[in-house]
Amino acid sequence: MSTTGLEVFDKTLQSTHIWLNEIGEHIGPDKQRCYHALRGVLFAVRDRLSVEEAFHLSAELPMLVRGIYWEGYRPTNKPEKFRSRDEFLQKINEELSHIAPMNALDAAKAVFDVMQRHIPRGELDDIKHMLPDHVRDLFPTPPSAG
Repeated sequence: MSTTGLEVFDKTLQSTHIWLNEIGEHIGPDKQRCYHALRGVLFAVRDRLSVEEAFHLSAELPMLVRGIYWEGYRPTNKPEKFRSRDEFLQKINEELSHIAPMNALDAAKAVFDVMQRHIPRGELDDIKHMLPDHVRDLFPTPPSAG
């Protein structure tokens, strides 16, 4: 039975719940915290990508997550530069500061794990290539194509 009456909405709700549940496997089951982790990490990644690559990534996200991803986006002066892992994590912390304390590193690793599972490898490789090594290292090691 359809929840919303529209299959496309039901599908994006289901996909979004899957993403949030998988984030919860890392940081705990509180959906509100999972949502804020997803939002904060996606904003930090999005703002580090070129405008073109930001659009490529958005095409791979569930429709509801895509809406979250673009919230408040301003393409001027993109991509932003950060020179350390701490600067990247600080950007995430800016989004997490208004909720109960959450470790930005844990949030990044949780969201990157979900991205690793759901974003096609070629697109994910393009995204990783645009990130500094010290941020790229936060992604899990991809499974071997054995």
